[in-house]
Amino acid sequence: MKTWAVANQKGGVGKTTTAVSLAGWWAARGLRTLLIDLDPHGSLTAYFGINPDSVEEGVYTLFQKRDTKLASLLRATKFESLALCPASLALATLDRQLGAQEGMGLVIARALNGIADEFDHVVIDCPPMLGVPMVNALAACQHLIVPVQTEFLALQGLERMLRTLTMITRAKKEPVPFTIVPTMFDRRTRAGMQSLATLHERYAAHLSHSYVPVDTQFREASRLGIPLPMLAPQSRGAQAYAALIEELASGKADDQSLAQVG
Repeated sequence: MKTWAVANQKGGVGKTTTAVSLAGWWAARGLRTLLIDLDPHGSLTAYFGINPDSVEEGVYTLFQKRDTKLASLLRATKFESLALCPASLALATLDRQLGAQEGMGLVIARALNGIADEFDHVVIDCPPMLGVPMVNALAACQHLIVPVQTEFLALQGLERMLRTLTMITRAKKEPVPFTIVPTMFDRRTRAGMQSLATLHERYAAHLSHSYVPVDTQFREASRLGIPLPMLAPQSRGAQAYAALIEELASGKADDQSLAQVG
């Protein structure tokens, strides 16, 4: 089982779209895939038609009741091979209520050990801020995907994310490979081209060759609650994520650890 985290310490850069699109492609190929929503905003949960306000037993339960089995919290989706562990607004209180308890950084990693034989891929959607949920995701994952909108403010969020990754790497005592994925890229704009050039200049060793373009079909897929690879697999956006998956599957991305940033 391969566990991926999708994170960036800036909102609106395409984290949930990336998580859904990667999971959608894997599920469409018959691979057993689990999505875990660690964002209290619950965008991933809502994508699949579940109101985060109404979730009583979700990922927060793993932190609240430490003996809970992850398998008991999973929701089937209407898509074969794709399951979801939903978020609830209670996640927003996690740091304040339970964050000081010992072992809180490894709750997700330990929960995933109990289902290691049931899934081929796990994709964790993270909140855009550092706290217990993000620490858990980075501790549990074998590879980090960092979506970065190709505009200046999003590059600042990337720098914060890499500082957080440095901290987690020291605590974990092993590198976390990561791949930076440019999103919402529009080659017709100066901001898009300049941001992409900056990413190449600073992070070439970690930068995906796949640039996710602006594609209105992402919005339509979200409205329908269908991953774009299942709704329109030949669309530009879906094909960009297909190319990313091929890149990740090549194994080259697994060598892209933080030690190479320089």
